[in-house]
Parts: sequence; C-alpha cells; structure tokens
Amino acid sequence: MTTEIFVTPQWLMDHLNDTHIQVLDARLLPPGQELVRDVEAEYLAGHLPQAVFFNIGQLSDTKAPYPHMLPRAENFAVAMRELGVDHEKHLIVYDEGNLFSAPRAWWMLRHFGVENVSILAGGLRAWQQAEFPLASGETFLAPTQFESNIVHDDVIPLTKMLLLSHEGGTQIIDARATARFKGEVDEPRPGLRRGHIPNSLNLPWDQLVSQGCLKDNADLRAEFRRAGVDITQPAVVTCGSGVTAVVLLLALYQLGQQDVGLYDGSWGEWGSRDDLPVRP
Repeated sequence: MTTEIFVTPQWLMDHLNDTHIQVLDARLLPPGQELVRDVEAEYLAGHLPQAVFFNIGQLSDTKAPYPHMLPRAENFAVAMRELGVDHEKHLIVYDEGNLFSAPRAWWMLRHFGVENVSILAGGLRAWQQAEFPLASGETFLAPTQFESNIVHDDVIPLTKMLLLSHEGGTQIIDARATARFKGEVDEPRPGLRRGHIPNSLNLPWDQLVSQGCLKDNADLRAEFRRAGVDITQPAVVTCGSGVTAVVLLLALYQLGQQDVGLYDGSWGEWGSRDDLPVRP
C-alpha cells in the first residue's frame, strides 16, 4: 500500500479511533520565537486527541554543537518507545499549520525506518477551522517496541558537501530566505556568518507552501524551474538547521524525485566554520 504524503482533517477525523492510526504533534518554533513562546506549553493547552508531543528539539542530538542534528538510531528508538509510538502503525504528524516542522518529523521517522507516515494538511490550524475537537494536557501511551532500521542513509556529511560544492555533480538547494542566502541580513542564530555554500541554488521553502500544504505539482515544478533546479536530477537540500530543507525534499519527493539527500548540519555548521568557503 502506498501511503499518501498528506491526509485531510476530515480523513483523520473519520479514522482517529482506528487502531492502526497514531497522531504526533510536531510543532517547532523558528529561531528567536522560543524567547517569547513556549511550544510545549502550547501543546499542553490544546492538541489533537491522543496526540503525543514529538519534540524535535529534544529528539535531536542534544550533545551536537549544531541545532537539530539527527540522534543515534538507538537513542531515537528508545525515545519513541517511551512515547508509545509504534513503528508498524500509520503515523500522522502535524505542526501549527505552516508546514514549517511537520516535514522534518515525517523525514526523521522515515529515515529511521517507519514505512507509513503522513502529514496533516493544514496542521492544527486546519483542524481547528474544521471545528474538530482538541484535547489538553499530556497524552500518555503504553511503551512500545519501536525498532529503528535505517534502510537508506540520506544524510550528507560535511566532507561530502565540500566535495559537492567544489566539484559539482549534484545540485545543492538552500531553503533559506533569499536575503539570508545573499548575505544581506544577519542569521537569526548568533555567531553565524552571512552568505551561502558556493555553487548552491536558492529556493525559499515557503514559496512551495500554500495553506499549510504543498502547492500543486504544476506550481511546484514552476518554482523549481525558476530557481534553476532540474527536478529530474539528484539534489542535496540545506537550510539553517536542517528543518525547512525537508520542505524542498518533500516537494521533490511528491514530484517523483527520491534521490535527494539532506545536509543535516546545514548553515548552523557551515556558517559557524571560518575554514569553509562562503559566497555572498
């Protein structure tokens, strides 16, 4: 069975009590907003019924020097077991409705071997607009036997990024805003240089999004074409911390291109290193 990338709020409402469905709240705040908002408190105040909190920050490698780096497979498996997430079920992930972080949760789960993962189209906002019920407080589920199984290692390390940037052969696509890509503004995270990886292309992630979902395929193709991306060729995606880059990966996946890697260190790593080349 082919799992749909997106499911609608109505579909999820109709299947919410199915035993093979599990819902994960994957809300994440953009850098800087954590100073004025508490995303975990927002989850506790209102979330989809039976949804556990898939805290991307805490589920990342907290010992890494760069934000949102993938954890070790065994650590991720332990965390999922404790949350009660079953890798054999159809997992539905959602964010607050901007498609900012749900794709990262979708990608993390698939990277670690979950076969059936979908994103709630429109996220929490669409669910509320449909006037479907919310729950409050923490969701507690019985521990499971989640197994991590990395079938395809699509994470690109710094050493390979240096080679790709210097020698070419694979498109590098940066999902950050154009002003950041061009080095016209400071990065939201302190201590990072301005600019971009040499020989990379720029396609801001939000240009692919409409109402918390990907644009239709014709519009996606047009956006990639304008950015100079050949969607028939392999690519590596990057951004500020490996989160919104997955929106590009998701769009390419929807268009049939699955040969896409993710530079997980992204600008959080590259922009912090004085020994790496930067282009304005």
